[in-house]
Amino acid sequence: MEFGASRAGLLAAALCLACVTGPAAAKAERIYLCSGYGCVYKKSMNLGAAAKQRLAAIMAGGRSSASAERSAISKAVRYFETLATQTMGVRDDAKSGPGGARVYGQMDCIDESRNTRTLLTYLQRHGLLHHHTVRRNAARGFFIDIRYPHATAVVRAKDGRDWAIDSWYEPAGGAPDIMQLSEWKKRGVRGER
Repeated sequence: MEFGASRAGLLAAALCLACVTGPAAAKAERIYLCSGYGCVYKKSMNLGAAAKQRLAAIMAGGRSSASAERSAISKAVRYFETLATQTMGVRDDAKSGPGGARVYGQMDCIDESRNTRTLLTYLQRHGLLHHHTVRRNAARGFFIDIRYPHATAVVRAKDGRDWAIDSWYEPAGGAPDIMQLSEWKKRGVRGER
């Protein structure tokens, strides 16, 4: 009887764990990473159970407010970029210059913004964003306005304000710039941040 009760307890615990983590948490999810400037190279990366749980834990810290969620997004981007560079086997430089074109693993702002949007879309799809929705990437600069063309990922808060999530200025794993998109669009004169 005692053995049967303990087997029943183990079965109940296993079922409870399956309810909490769900079958999707156990299954790796394939996503694609861009590099080489303009997404010349695409590398698949599997987000396994450990990475999914870590991202969920990071984002749980942002549930209290939109501001807290943006802080959690910053941490999630840093974690994601660390995983991405491990997958690629290359560490991306900060503000990769023109010499990185067609170099596997080096990322211009197009690659960075696409990869960040991939992460944000993953977070949204898995119900980890509560105060923001993912928007299309945005761009600024046209050379004639003394600004180099630049792109960023974007989220929209429930109050309707759009926020830039720009990871290009730091090396992979560094904190992204997060600011209102209207402010981000004014920046970048003569290549300044």
